[in-house]
Amino acid sequence: MKILIVVLFLGVLVSLGSAMKYLMQDRGCTDRMAWALTWRVGLSILLFLFLLLAYALGWISPNMG
Repeated sequence: MKILIVVLFLGVLVSLGSAMKYLMQDRGCTDRMAWALTWRVGLSILLFLFLLLAYALGWISPNMG
C-alpha cells in the first residue's frame, strides 16, 4: 500500500521536473511541457482518488496523534 502511494507521488514529482526541463529547453515551441503537466495533474487526481478509496475500504486510517 505504502509503496504504491510513494510510486504515484514520485511519478507526480518526475512529471513536474520533466515539465520544467521542457520549459527551459523548448522555450514554448513544442507541446511537451503541456503534456508533462497533463500527466502530473492526472497522476495527482489518481493518487487522491486512490487515497479516498483506501480510506473508505479501511486499508488506511488517519494518524490521530
